[in-house]
This record gives sequence, structure tokens and C-alpha cells, in this order.
Amino acid sequence: MTSRAGQPAEASDLTDIDALIGAYYDVKPDPTVPAQRVVFGTSGHRGSSLNGGFNEVHILATTQAIVDYRNREGIAGPLFLGRDTHALSLPAERSAIEVLVGNGVDVRIDSRDSWVPTPALSHAILTHNRGRDAADPARADGIVVTPSHNPPADGGFKYNPPHGGPADTDATDWIAARANELIEAGLEGVRRVRFADLDADALDGYDFRDAYVRDLATIIDMDAIRSADVRIGADPLGGASVEYWQLIAEIYGLDLTVVNPDVDPTWRFMTLDWDEKIRMDPSSPNAMAALVARRDEFDLLTGNDADADRHGIVTPDAGLMNPNHYLAVAIDYLYAHRPGWRADAAVGKTLVSSMMIDRVTEALGRRLVEVPVGFKWFVPGLLDGSVAFGGEESAGASFLRQDGSVWTTDKDGILLCLLAAEITAVTGKTPSQRYAELEAQFGASSYARVDAPASAEQKAILKKLSPESVTATELAGEPITAKLTEAPGNGAAIGGLKVQTEHAWFAARPSGTEDVYKLYAESLRGPEHLAQVQAEARAVIDAAFGS
Repeated sequence: MTSRAGQPAEASDLTDIDALIGAYYDVKPDPTVPAQRVVFGTSGHRGSSLNGGFNEVHILATTQAIVDYRNREGIAGPLFLGRDTHALSLPAERSAIEVLVGNGVDVRIDSRDSWVPTPALSHAILTHNRGRDAADPARADGIVVTPSHNPPADGGFKYNPPHGGPADTDATDWIAARANELIEAGLEGVRRVRFADLDADALDGYDFRDAYVRDLATIIDMDAIRSADVRIGADPLGGASVEYWQLIAEIYGLDLTVVNPDVDPTWRFMTLDWDEKIRMDPSSPNAMAALVARRDEFDLLTGNDADADRHGIVTPDAGLMNPNHYLAVAIDYLYAHRPGWRADAAVGKTLVSSMMIDRVTEALGRRLVEVPVGFKWFVPGLLDGSVAFGGEESAGASFLRQDGSVWTTDKDGILLCLLAAEITAVTGKTPSQRYAELEAQFGASSYARVDAPASAEQKAILKKLSPESVTATELAGEPITAKLTEAPGNGAAIGGLKVQTEHAWFAARPSGTEDVYKLYAESLRGPEHLAQVQAEARAVIDAAFGS
């Protein structure tokens, strides 16, 4: 059967939005069913209302749990609240407002009653908290209602504490446990004011877009982009960044075109992802197929996911860049063009990112900090300037302002897209052309991430794999040099397994948001060697699954 991956979505692929929103209110989750409980993955609670995974009950209980957590931690400042363009985000935002107002929380919503990218919310929290002591009760925190790049039927709910980044597991475990207690108690203990009964002055507005966009000149060389007349085509992929790109073009006088300004909760204009689902993943060649087809129309094309915390970079000479390739180029450029950064500021990467980053970092004379998957691990370093750049292989990253101070502590897809334009303007080379030079210097990398279906039971097995699970002494003809279940940079559990040789590695870990597992692999000996690494890795995983 021929795959429709990369082909335009058809009517049969679209979500029934009325049914989705109806189920949000009508379906009552059963807390005895694991899939219907509140569970925070790497970035919040996610699910669909259609199967009892993301419903009004979940959001009412989770918001009350966040209020209780704030009280426990002595956080009494404003709470910034934003949403993306998923159909479930607006009703979930309203449910959250009901509980926050019912508890007397000072809620700051978008003054334009529009969408808020995740990085704009992180920026707002950090702006409010600048200069405040870590114990100051007036500290702000935030909630962003988004399932990121997930399909249109999904909803997501993420808490960002006063440090502005994703909450750590200590916070999310407590919040999830409290939320499930409230659901089991029939929502007894949840205080709310019906949205329809709210007074006009019950909520304060905050212009997330203006505050974020006007501050971009402190982190990106906008003058260089404008002077070089870089022709940029920005595709928000139907997400929250659409109006931000328009304002960026206006304020900074850039030759920037929003190539697709449409916002449609069915995402009918998307091409299908690897599994023939609609998924707004700017790092996916299939999801980005329509944009790649226009690569000759601009000097640079960019894409973002629904909450704009991820980036995709398309160049005329290479098409869609592999996220790892772009991260290596970004690191190589930034540490040579940011004299205001600390001389000892490290490079942060997740342990499933490319070995090319290791080589670039070594050539720069910088320290590498290798952490598990999850942007939360970069938060402390970005806050104090000891890590100037943090990046994930899944096309998420952020870095410091030009003066070395913190910008955001959550992933910023808009920022990384603008950086690609700065690199093009300053060097006269596209990021993909610069990456070709890096490969000529350090060797060619063959890298792939493959997502494969996995049940909840299989994901649990994978998460608990140990080095002893791998009995082999060789991988694709090379001696195994390391079997890791903890990250070298901080000793934290990676929630899976990584196996390394001198010229290759693979890592396997369960997705925190979907019923799949992710198999990452890389070889410096070419695509055929990579295929051998992948085949042997699958054999290890199948053996662990008992299949």
C-alpha cells in the first residue's frame, strides 16, 4: 500500500471540531483508567477529548492543583495565561480562567484575546520577575494551553513556574497527583466562577506580542538582516506565531512574507506526516513538504509549530535542514559572534543530539553539557549565564541575549528562525551551506530519528531499560564503548537507553506525549552503517518487548 505521507490532507483526515469541543464538556473521564488520568509528560498534560484524555474535568482539576501548588510554594504574583490555535485550547483556557478567578489569582491574559506562543509567555514571566528574589511572593508564573505540534484533536496544558521554563518533575508530579485526587473526589475542592458570570474587569490584559517582538533587537542583529535584504518566507503552520511574524516585519522593516497566514483548527492545508496524520512538526520533511516546494522563492523559508517553540529551516540549496545540522551551525555561529557572552559559558545539548555538536563545541574550546531529553534541564544554566545555548534534536532551542542575560527559559522557534536570517546576512551563506563546511571539517554525519508505535506497557518497559539489557559487545561492527541510562552532563536518568561506539550510537526512549517510542541513531561512517546500527537497535528493543 502506498503511503500518503507528504501528501495534502483530504476531507477524511480532518477532525470534526464540533464533536471535539462537545466531547470536551460532555465526556467525563474515569480516573480508574490510566489513559484518562492527568499525566504530565516532558511538556505538560496532553490528550484528546474524544477518548477521555483531555476534558473539562481534567483542566478544572489541574488548574486547582496549580493554584494549590502556588500557595504551597508561596507564589502570589500574577499568573500569565496563553493559548495556541488548537481547537481545544480556547475552551481549556476558559476553564482555567474560571478556576483561577475563583481562587482570587491575578490572571494576565492576552490583551488582544489572541494566541500566545510559548516563548512569549516565558518572556513575560521572566520580564516580570527580573530583579526579584527567588523567595519574593510577588513572583509570576504561567500556564500555556498547547499540545505543541500534536494532531488537531489533541489538547495540552503546561505549567511554567517563576523560572519561566517547563516545570520539573517535582512540580508536575505533585500537580498531577493533586489533580487526580480532585477528579476522584468529584471536583470537590475546586473553586470556580463561571466564565459567563465574570465581570469585565475580572481579568487584566497583557500585550504578549508587543513586549516580545520589540525586545527581539536585544538578541538578534535585526539591522544586519534588514541591510542584507534577506528575503524571508515565514510559515506559522497555522499556529500562534502568525501575528508575531507580521509585526516583526513591520517593526524591523524586513523583507518578510507570511507565506500562509491561515488559521484553521482542522489544519486542512497541511501535508500528512510519516504516519499519515496531520501534525504541525516543522522538523518533519513530510509535514513541511508544501513549504519545501517553495524553496526557490526566498533566500530562506522558516516554519513553526502550533505554539512556536519549534523551528524548521528551509534553504534553496538543501531544502529542509535536519534539526541537528542547524543546531551545530547555530552553535558555531553564535559563540563566535556574541562577545558579550561569558568566556566560560557552556553549550547545552540533549544526549540524542548529533555528535557534530560535540565536535563543534570542542573546536570552539567550550564545555559541553549533555542532558536528558527535556528543555527543563537547560533552565538553570540559561538563567545564570553558565549555559549560553541549549538545544534539542527535535528542533527546540533558546540562547542568551547579546549582553549574556537570559531571554527565555523555554524553547523559542521564532528566535531560531530569525537567527538563520542573521547567519545568512552576516556570513553571506545559508545555514545549510555553512553546515557543508562543517562536514568537510569534521566528517559527514548520517543521523535519523524514527518513531514507532508502542503501547503503554511497552513504553514502561523501555523507560526502565538498564545497561544489562544489552548483552552485545559490538554495535554494527564496532566495540561498544558505553551503555548509558544517565546523562553525562548531570547524572539524571534519561528514561531510556543510549549505546555508543567510537563512530556511532543509538538511543531509545518512549514518547511522553504519544503512543510511540523514538529510536535515534547516528553514524559517521555513512548511511549504510547507520542502517546497520538501526537494525541492531531494533533487535535490542524487540527483545526487551518480548517480541
